Amino acid sequence: MIKETYLNTFVLSLFILIPLWAYLADEPFTITLMTRAVIFALAAVGLNLALGIGGLVSLGHAVFFGLGGYAMGVLAHHAQTFTAVAEWPFLIEGTKSMPVIWLVAVVISSLAALLIGILSLRTTGVYFIMITLAFGQMFFFFSISWSEYGGEDGLSIYVRNSFPGLNTLDPIQFYGLCFAILCVVLFMMARLFKSPFGLALNAARQTPERVETVGLNATRLKLVAFVVSGAVTGLAGALFADLNRFVSPTMFSWQLSGEIIVFVIIGGVGRLFGPVVGAGVFVALEHFLGGLSEFWHIYLGALLLAIVLFGRGGVIGILSGREKIHD
Repeated sequence: MIKETYLNTFVLSLFILIPLWAYLADEPFTITLMTRAVIFALAAVGLNLALGIGGLVSLGHAVFFGLGGYAMGVLAHHAQTFTAVAEWPFLIEGTKSMPVIWLVAVVISSLAALLIGILSLRTTGVYFIMITLAFGQMFFFFSISWSEYGGEDGLSIYVRNSFPGLNTLDPIQFYGLCFAILCVVLFMMARLFKSPFGLALNAARQTPERVETVGLNATRLKLVAFVVSGAVTGLAGALFADLNRFVSPTMFSWQLSGEIIVFVIIGGVGRLFGPVVGAGVFVALEHFLGGLSEFWHIYLGALLLAIVLFGRGGVIGILSGREKIHD
């Protein structure tokens, strides 16, 4: 078996070498494909904190992905049309600056996660799953009715937003920016997993009663994890909207929430690099098998079924020989 550290290094190497090869071979589409994988991985890394460590199965995580996307869409729309709109109690003037957009996306997603978490964590099990799904559907249908920003047709952004010192329209530079953000978030998650908070959160997932007996509030721990998870997923949504230069209600769909869960399961629930591997596998299957048949999800379903039945540690767990999250 391969040590998990070596697997993580190999995965990072692939995410560096493949775009580099594509750049040298003048294959911009491959770079864009890898950018898509990186952004999906970032969204899944966010969910992995709540799902893998906190044990919170959320079918509404696309809410935060969509909020991040619409934060970008609304701000960029007003910037490119040179308009401002008063939405009480705010005056939205718009901006094309990525750092500002990211900050707004993270703040909005965090506040939404706080509100949804406070209400959803009053329940457990299947009820938690269903209430997060309900929130997802609420935001989905709200975005459809938001005609000012495209409604069900979505909203197009003509030019990608800017980042100081970079030409974000250059695929390799935008990829490098997204990859750098993913690396920073992975580093922070690695530290968080091993921190007292991460250990307490893991304990709250396994035996909440024992956590309560030592004076810790299990619900509060899970709420903090849910908020951080929503913030990271919202950042991924803003990047995804910038990649496509388009936002639409599908970013709030429960299908997308399910796909993000699939990324985590394929790579390995609770594994630091599990979401990265899962997103990479998903994008690869979508690209290569999608060209063969529009029913390529059949193969994805077979892979997912095999992992659930025979390799519950995901791809990382199978290759490393460690099925448990923290063995």
